[in-house]
Amino acid sequence: MHFEKNLTKFASENGTKMKLSEIVKAIESLAPLALQESYDNAGLYCGNVSDEISRVLISLDITEEVVQEAISEKCQLIVAHHPIIFKPIKKLTGENHVERTLLAAIKNNIALYAAHTNLDNAYNGVNFKIAKKLNLKNIQVLQPIRNLKKLTVFVPLNYTEKLLKALGEAGAGQIGNYKDCSYRVEGIGAFTPNEDAKPHIGEANIKEEVKESRIEVMLPSYLEKQIIAAMKEAHPYEEVAHYISETTNTNPESGAGAIGELEKELTPNEFLQKLKKDLNLEAIRYTSFSGKIKRVAVCGGAGSFLLKQATAKKADAFVSADFKYHDFFDAENTIMIADVGHSESEFYTRELFFELLTKKIPNIAVLFSTVNTNPVKYYF
Repeated sequence: MHFEKNLTKFASENGTKMKLSEIVKAIESLAPLALQESYDNAGLYCGNVSDEISRVLISLDITEEVVQEAISEKCQLIVAHHPIIFKPIKKLTGENHVERTLLAAIKNNIALYAAHTNLDNAYNGVNFKIAKKLNLKNIQVLQPIRNLKKLTVFVPLNYTEKLLKALGEAGAGQIGNYKDCSYRVEGIGAFTPNEDAKPHIGEANIKEEVKESRIEVMLPSYLEKQIIAAMKEAHPYEEVAHYISETTNTNPESGAGAIGELEKELTPNEFLQKLKKDLNLEAIRYTSFSGKIKRVAVCGGAGSFLLKQATAKKADAFVSADFKYHDFFDAENTIMIADVGHSESEFYTRELFFELLTKKIPNIAVLFSTVNTNPVKYYF
């Protein structure tokens, strides 16, 4: 593959040292941990955030073989999609592959990090990468998640624009393809400072009335802390009058799966040929479909939970993995299910990490693991 050649070439270079915290920050700028599902365990498993990293190994999974590869390649960090720790660990004695992998990493001072469902749910994450591999157009999140909140804040009129700018730069007011979205009205704010206050306007024990703007902006919950910090930094008052409201609004910028359209309609057989070629597949499990295929939904990994959503969004085909036998009956010839395999559907997650790290931290050396971690084999 052409991409693998580029990675090998880049990996041969010695990278500039960078703190682990900066690499984690770069990854989480795309896939904040707040986007992960409740059952998940993404993030940093071992390693000190102040450690200096010069070489990173990218893999789909963290296994004993991948750790050994990191050791031989002198990498100080492994970044993967699948978590190595799902269940609580009560001891480290090397009795199973998880314990042995962790022990090897710790003994050799190799940090381990995984971005899992947070990368699945991220805009331009795993599912968008699959959609782009299939050259889909007009790509959107298949099932947006509800993680939007509303911030209401009151500010003197002459500070309105300054505050709105600060909120926008921190990530508030982004709705789909529109940024700097806000609502405001003018009114009168009243307050009486006590003797310990340090008011921007007014004097102690004297009631003050000020013309103010009431500003309302939407924000994703995972950015709440940084947006509130930016608000307080830009606001002139000692005590900022504000409140956060929960909403039932879905966020089109994050969620499960993706859906888009092919450039032209294809017959089922043409689509399967395209799928096999574009994703470099050995085999596909699929259901019969009597129509043409134009609109395609995708979900990396186990995606059967999204079948109803794909059907509701008028998809002609749903590309995912881990469908059980009885799940295939649910297609009912209204949609083609194309099960391409779990590892196969998420194989190009490694490209996401490579593109992200080399863009955010261009001087670091990033290596592409040569270990095939897929435990499923095919006999032809």
